[in-house]
Amino acid sequence: MKDVIDKMSPAGDAIGEQLSDHPHVPLAIHDLTVAYHRKPVLWDVDLDIPEGKLVGIIGPNGAGKSTLLKACLNLIPKASGEIGFYGLPYKKQQSQIAYVPQRESVDWDFPVTVLDVVAMGTYRQLGWFKWVGKKQKEQAMQALEQVGLAHLADRQISALSGGQQQRVFLARALTQDARIYFMDEPFSAVDAATEEAIIKILHNLNAQGKTVLVVHHDLSTVGRYFDWLVMLNMRVVASGPTQDILTVENLEKTYGGHLSILSDAAQNLITVTR
Repeated sequence: MKDVIDKMSPAGDAIGEQLSDHPHVPLAIHDLTVAYHRKPVLWDVDLDIPEGKLVGIIGPNGAGKSTLLKACLNLIPKASGEIGFYGLPYKKQQSQIAYVPQRESVDWDFPVTVLDVVAMGTYRQLGWFKWVGKKQKEQAMQALEQVGLAHLADRQISALSGGQQQRVFLARALTQDARIYFMDEPFSAVDAATEEAIIKILHNLNAQGKTVLVVHHDLSTVGRYFDWLVMLNMRVVASGPTQDILTVENLEKTYGGHLSILSDAAQNLITVTR
């Protein structure tokens, strides 16, 4: 525990501002530790994500999956570690990074239209103190067309279903035309049509050479959805091409006793993936 306390010292915070020495790597993480109330949630995470991969981040509840994304995006403090985006810190690469948060973390009662929400994705290129103009609204409409919701552009965001709201936030990310996309549980509690629409968008981004990281919980689809996996349980259990690391051994290391009742399903999943 002393190591955790030492990592949380002011000197430890300064470490997080150092640059990664991986200028050609979309996301490079070294020695990342995150703790809540001095209890480690992520511990000594080392991770390099290659360019142009569709990455699934999987692990049991409490494994630190969402925490990993938030730490990368400076949304929560780090106890220690370096995080680099093409060799630079987040603050210098914000325009290259888009984020889709968990739907449950958003106040959907805010009185704003669907088009307004999607147009918010253009603020970085526009500047925070300028009005959204015709060009930005056209970008927003194009993104809504990609997710199949252009006909709902003038609808209040609170009037949409959960799956539609999820697509709206995906459209907002698309307007940023980023190089790296972070998505936290985009498939959670959505209907089949929305899931199909989302995975189509992810594959389109992947085909454009974008790097996409997705926190995901459904083991039955990881083999079909992602070409790269990060298996996480406070530490990185395994990271690499899906076909290489999606094994019963790695699943058991990642999920422990949580996987015991799913062992047959896990074996079937791996067989299908092969």
